[in-house]
Amino acid sequence: MTNTLRHIYPYVGASIGRRNTSIPILLQNQGVIANGFVQLGPKKSEFYTTPPQQFDSQDWLNNLAVHELRHVAQFDKLTGGQAHPFPEDVYLAWFGVSIPLWFFEGDAVSTETSLTNAGRGRIPSWIMPYRTQLLEGKKFSYSKVNFDSEKDLTPGYYQLGYVMASNLRKQSGRNIFDSVLTDIKRRPLRPYPFSGSLKKFSGKGSKEWFDNTSENLRKEWELQAQKTPSKNYPSLNKKASYATSWFLPVKINDHQLLTLKQSKSEPAHFALISPDKKEKKLLSIGYQEQPWFSYANGVVVWDEVRYDPRYRQRSYSVISSYDLQSGRTKKLSSRSRLFSPALSADAKKIVAVRFDLSNQCNLVEIDASNGKLLHTYPNPDNLILQTPAYRPDGEEVAFVSVSEKGKALRTIDRSGKISTLIAESQQQLSRPVYFPQGIAFNAHYNGIDNIYCIEPGTKKISALSAAKYGAFNPSLSPDGQAIVFNNYGVQGYEISESPLKAETPGENNFVFLGAAAAAQENSGNVFSAIPDSTFASRPYHTLGNLFKVHSIIPVIEDEYRGGLQINSDNLLSTMNAFAGVNYFRDLNRFEYNAGLTYKGFYPVLSAVYRNRPRRTFYSSKSGVQQGDWRENYVKVQASLPISLNALNDSYNFSLNTATSYTQRYLPENMPQNYITTLKFPMEYNFTFTHTTRQSERDIAPQWAQILRLTYLHQPFDKQLGGDLFAAESFLYFPGIARNHSFLANFSFQRTSGIRRYDREINTVYGYSNILARNKLSNTLLLNYRFPIVFPDAEIGPLAYIRNLRGGLFCHYENLGEETNLAEPKTFGFELRSSMNLLRYKPLVDVGGRVVFVNKLYNQNPILELILNYSF
Repeated sequence: MTNTLRHIYPYVGASIGRRNTSIPILLQNQGVIANGFVQLGPKKSEFYTTPPQQFDSQDWLNNLAVHELRHVAQFDKLTGGQAHPFPEDVYLAWFGVSIPLWFFEGDAVSTETSLTNAGRGRIPSWIMPYRTQLLEGKKFSYSKVNFDSEKDLTPGYYQLGYVMASNLRKQSGRNIFDSVLTDIKRRPLRPYPFSGSLKKFSGKGSKEWFDNTSENLRKEWELQAQKTPSKNYPSLNKKASYATSWFLPVKINDHQLLTLKQSKSEPAHFALISPDKKEKKLLSIGYQEQPWFSYANGVVVWDEVRYDPRYRQRSYSVISSYDLQSGRTKKLSSRSRLFSPALSADAKKIVAVRFDLSNQCNLVEIDASNGKLLHTYPNPDNLILQTPAYRPDGEEVAFVSVSEKGKALRTIDRSGKISTLIAESQQQLSRPVYFPQGIAFNAHYNGIDNIYCIEPGTKKISALSAAKYGAFNPSLSPDGQAIVFNNYGVQGYEISESPLKAETPGENNFVFLGAAAAAQENSGNVFSAIPDSTFASRPYHTLGNLFKVHSIIPVIEDEYRGGLQINSDNLLSTMNAFAGVNYFRDLNRFEYNAGLTYKGFYPVLSAVYRNRPRRTFYSSKSGVQQGDWRENYVKVQASLPISLNALNDSYNFSLNTATSYTQRYLPENMPQNYITTLKFPMEYNFTFTHTTRQSERDIAPQWAQILRLTYLHQPFDKQLGGDLFAAESFLYFPGIARNHSFLANFSFQRTSGIRRYDREINTVYGYSNILARNKLSNTLLLNYRFPIVFPDAEIGPLAYIRNLRGGLFCHYENLGEETNLAEPKTFGFELRSSMNLLRYKPLVDVGGRVVFVNKLYNQNPILELILNYSF
């Protein structure tokens, strides 16, 4: 890997003027979710080494290397190429407000495509949503394509960025992004610097380039459609009014179709579809790297991701089964790394892909009743293996292999004899299935993903579909006379059926949008001649690398307090530390603080120190007096977060204990008997959470339960008596319509002594504006929230409005004392909307709430403003 990275970087960074770099790269082998990223704060890149079961036609780590190193080059261009571009967090924040995310990812995809024989830009199915949208006449706005939608299927910012970057390279030349990034670095502080610099060097801003690119794409893809014969296939599923996909359809008999359904309003679940298109939900499942299941003889098997209870970087891919007749679910493997399980025709055996921690890949056969390992197929060249399938007699397995040479279709028998049916090429081969005529599979021989069949004896390839946008996931009808498959449409993957008829594959009319950029680079495949140098290795010493100072950032705690903070994070993300100074404007004094958190042990340990000014007001014979002092405050805390997940359920347990020591000094105008030390007050917390998976449209989980217990007391400080106990419960239920949510939150607290007036539980809306009649002891908060409309409305460059939501609430305080169920303390309604402002990525939640107060309080209605944001 070191040879690869050193060799390819000069090619990767050449078009933006970067030839050398210095960056730590971590190879994460403990997880099963394929990914990679580059970050600042601290500067590093991480490669998740386990390959996915569907990606382009080259080695997985090479795929990551060329893409992620382009991000390194982008960052180096903007930071001057420093190994440690202090302050890194400030640089990263500047990137976020200066440059759209579509550029970073689109430019990287363009680079991975231009410098290799593979890359996502050469995959028809990857760009398929964009092509479908334009050819179907959907004129989505720039913001909608960039920021996604809760209604329609949008291409995504990766695809948007790739087509924009390709068009820019084609019309403005190889060095356009070098010029743009150089100008942004020279003139960093201005509105919309990326669009401004783009217009300076190309004559068009981001929105204008979007319009130009969309129009050019539409023309090119319309011409491709004219050249490529296609058929219309009727849908066997009901018409969707929002983005919905029915994956991997299987006709289990003449009256039932089995499919894996997921949509904007429903998480993934198995469903049965009848001939009249009515659906019956069977079972919700957990997160998958890609949609996958196999059916045979009344049994369904699939793989899903399970996480380590404590360390999120460690995850597993386990196999589960479901019996359609009994409705029983069974987990067949634990802590495994098994992918794409496929059943034998009698449902007694399962073949799956296995990766170990060294990335050795093998096909393995396991018992479908208990998960016991039966056989391991040899893979002497350690090819990356994908999507296996049994021959009907169970004596042979077909699979796709991937290497730097491309993808191949092969078979292997029990003795380990391997036969190559289709040699390595750049065809996107996937999901072979045995048919009477041979082996059906996916490829793009005519420039569009379709279903093909190869006869093993003659190796003749025929087309079984001619979809306009893409056909996938074939299965044989029960009578063997037709294929059932996914036909891609504007709202997702639909289900279609076609007679089993072999036709010629046709000519490849794929529109390669990256042709101009590839010609400009003129490098060929950068992985074709990797040197074979030897490098010395040495162990990474965790203790010696706990601290890595990378940033100094401004901190604003509220309207009165703000300052500067130095941040440190180690490369493994197990140690975080900070030190800072804050100015208290209302006290005209400074606070000095420091803290650290260590996550490498099973419990998470943290400590905070503050030297801070304090002020209080107290009564005396002379009236109300102001007193000031300084104090040294030290707090230590240990927490144990445990997370479990199975199917669509997630369970979280958290135990937490904390204590502190406070020493007060430099009193000014304080009474003689004021307390100078607070000795180790104790705090204990326990939280249990159960949630089910949410869809994109869900405001809250359909089903969830949260229980939180808190106890505070001072066992080591007899002069400060009193304690606090609080119990909080949150119960989420489905509403009367889809994606509606009802929450019942009942909380109780008991306080005494110095904690008599402390508040630990949630309060009614408007609490701070209503005069209290009694000490707070309990609350019952009833909230009903629901979506109203999903407008996907772009208001020029000002805002992209994604949704409008409503809510009703009825809140009780001190139930049984001040109020009863017929007389809530507050009630009312709220309206809020999620939007992207000024074409920036952070999602802003804006709204208002009208709070009516029980007449006992003689209080006018209260209007509250709601303003939140998330990244």
